[in-house]
Amino acid sequence: MEFVEAVLLTVITASTPLLLAASGELVVERAGVLNLGVEGMMIVGGACGFAGAYLTGSIAIGALCGILAGAALSAVFAAVTLGLAANQVASGLALTILGVGLSGLIGAGYVGQKIDGAGHLYIPYVTDIPLIGKVIFGENAFVYFSIALLIGIWYFLYRTRAGLILRAVGDNHASAHALGYPVLRIRMLAVLFGGACAGLGGAYLPLAYTPFWVSGMTAGRGWIALALVVFASWLPFRLMVGAYLFGGITILQLHAQATGLGIPSQLMSSLPYLATILVLVAISWVRGRRGSPAPASLGLAFVPDR
Repeated sequence: MEFVEAVLLTVITASTPLLLAASGELVVERAGVLNLGVEGMMIVGGACGFAGAYLTGSIAIGALCGILAGAALSAVFAAVTLGLAANQVASGLALTILGVGLSGLIGAGYVGQKIDGAGHLYIPYVTDIPLIGKVIFGENAFVYFSIALLIGIWYFLYRTRAGLILRAVGDNHASAHALGYPVLRIRMLAVLFGGACAGLGGAYLPLAYTPFWVSGMTAGRGWIALALVVFASWLPFRLMVGAYLFGGITILQLHAQATGLGIPSQLMSSLPYLATILVLVAISWVRGRRGSPAPASLGLAFVPDR
């Protein structure tokens, strides 16, 4: 039972940054914008988040720094793709390269430094319940916020007028513009929100997952978050299932190595990315027959009539 509890706890901690970043990207893509710079925003959010927490001694301030850093970097993407109608794919890739470079510059003085990580919830007697106590009532604030965030996104998209407008912009920006909705403003707000979520997902890594900073610690999680949005068919609750599934695959490599199965560590380390490729290929094959549920205007630049 203790082993199962340990596995569940590590799966949840490994899945949280994916869930945070993918939740923001889901809103961005629902608005019709394809931002491939999630990895860059995450790594900058991680560097700024750790720097803020290290200098102030506050995890909350560190998380806020990560959010602001991700939003600031996404603002650059919004200015280029929405303001100048540049190609979204190329701009997103450039954003990732920019983010990796900035994170190296910002985090250069903090490599190897340590902080006290985010605290965990503890409710007397309740948290001590075997198996479910620590899993449900013993997590840190990032875990609970990621779940609340996803529920809030679901409610916004499917239970509010503003969410309906955002989905309409993603499905047909020309019709939404003809009805008088500010397409560019809606997309800009969605991009900023997605950047803030990615920055928080990146900040989670040095603030809670491993409370120290090393360069490149996102290790491709931004790309997995992008794949998760496709895996979830742009639906919030499927996103949660996918995030915990991919988190489980990530943790599988650690437990497989600990049991001494003799499988090369390089092969085990590649499992999350191999699973991402296989899932995307399978989804593409299925949707080739049934049609894609992606927003119809996804990745298309919008230039309003003058």
